[in-house]
Amino acid sequence: MTGSGSTAQRVVAQRLSAASDRALSELFRARRIAVNAAPATGWHDFFDAAEHLLEPASIDLGLAALPRNDLAALASGGSGELLALTDAEGRALGAVAERLAPHAIDPLPPTDPRPADEAASARAAERAFQTLGGLADVLIHALQTPLARIGTGALSVTERRRLVEQGFADSTGEAEILVRIAVTAGLLVGRDRHLGVTESGRHWLALSTPERWATIAVRVRAALPGGLRTDNGGWIAPELWPLAYPLDTSWPAKARTWLDLCEALGMTAGDAEPAWSEGLRTGCAPDPAPLVDLMPHEVDKVFLQNDLTAISPGPLAPVFDARLRSMAVRESRAQASGYRFTEASIARALSSGESAESLRAFLGELSLTGVPQPLGYLIDRESSRHGLVRVTTDPALGMTRVLSSDETLLRTLEVDQSLTGIGLAPHGGELRTRTPRDVVFWALSDARYPVVAENARGEVVRADRHSVFDDAAPADPYAGLVERLRERQGEDTEAAWLERELATAIREKTALAIVVNMPGGSTRELLLDPIGVGGGRLRGRDAAADVERTLPLSLIASVRPA
Repeated sequence: MTGSGSTAQRVVAQRLSAASDRALSELFRARRIAVNAAPATGWHDFFDAAEHLLEPASIDLGLAALPRNDLAALASGGSGELLALTDAEGRALGAVAERLAPHAIDPLPPTDPRPADEAASARAAERAFQTLGGLADVLIHALQTPLARIGTGALSVTERRRLVEQGFADSTGEAEILVRIAVTAGLLVGRDRHLGVTESGRHWLALSTPERWATIAVRVRAALPGGLRTDNGGWIAPELWPLAYPLDTSWPAKARTWLDLCEALGMTAGDAEPAWSEGLRTGCAPDPAPLVDLMPHEVDKVFLQNDLTAISPGPLAPVFDARLRSMAVRESRAQASGYRFTEASIARALSSGESAESLRAFLGELSLTGVPQPLGYLIDRESSRHGLVRVTTDPALGMTRVLSSDETLLRTLEVDQSLTGIGLAPHGGELRTRTPRDVVFWALSDARYPVVAENARGEVVRADRHSVFDDAAPADPYAGLVERLRERQGEDTEAAWLERELATAIREKTALAIVVNMPGGSTRELLLDPIGVGGGRLRGRDAAADVERTLPLSLIASVRPA
């Protein structure tokens, strides 16, 4: 165990200055350092940071962030290097040992989960299937309208209720789990007050069910806290998860959340392990085949009916479900799902790039009963009207233009109260606004006008409504603090530490015993009352000789309180 507070502070400061920026950020995050509040705003150098990190409350936070096995090793003296908790040899600093002493902590026992029986495996597969369907629903919804979240980053209560009302989840608790899984797997990401679909999320929607599950399972495994992970990249037995962080009072609730996420994905089956998760737990690539064998059989055909509905005789394969939902409204979500075609849904599909021909071709291949006449009429009617309103951009004016050969329709757009937000104003035989083209396009489409988007050359283009958020990780909140400390980091940490000790002695009026290097290699000890330090020199009063001495700092070998 490494000794005095002054020595430990210097050890920690030196180790901080030698650490990587990433290690410093992880340390500050574990110690819950608020970058825009005290103490961080008052830190001038790594010595200030070390002084705070060695305070009892900060040490307790550091210990609480350590997994059980690391704590047991630290208490026994056999730990590896832990930044700001140990010296370079991995021995606990004295102040750390004092805070850890009251806790008797044993390492986790090596334990493998028991295999799930047939009934438990079937329930896990059913739960996983429901979760994958719910995740797809949430992502498709969020592509159109990003989810609202509160200041803490959690999904808002209103948004959770909306997801339940729209049938994406059976309860607000389930809605919260679905969103947590999506965020953990990188399918959703937070930006400001919203959660939006990432490029990875949009790509995930195009995958098959086995690929969807395997992708999320691997990403959730990678996101598990270090105390749950094993050296081979897997995880410890789930029954041990609540024991992983014994000094973190909030850990039991966090462990429950991780267990709930994994159970929702069928990665666990209560306190047992389904066959398809053994490879995941041992760090191998997942094999979803045993899981898929227990899931409901997916179909690739539907019944198209004369009442403008489609009935799927089983769960529709994701690739077909996603495209069908781009042209029809899903009315029920079950193993036999129902969809309804409306004027608005067909118009939306046409606005998203479909044509009458592509709609008929897809539905003809998908249908077990052909394309019913009423549906064919609906497609033809909407297709004939489609494009009566054209939205384009005039680069020279920097404005969006709304054009139509039907002057009556333009006048209707001008006075439509639902469109006041986009600011349409008459100009000659057209309407103009400074609102961006795609925003105007989707406002008109939502109001059920037969609209197309055109580029500046008059060519029909697809207006992308999808609100896809960048996959890039958010900026490191500690980057500025680390940069500031680096700027004040001198090359000679020993000299910086000496100046700090002298400045403290001057401020506290403490007499010092100073060892000075003399010519010829000898040393001499002086007892001084320090007066000032600057310009690389120390001024102090030698009470014994009743003189004031000035010493170059470069000659001072060591100092200690007299």
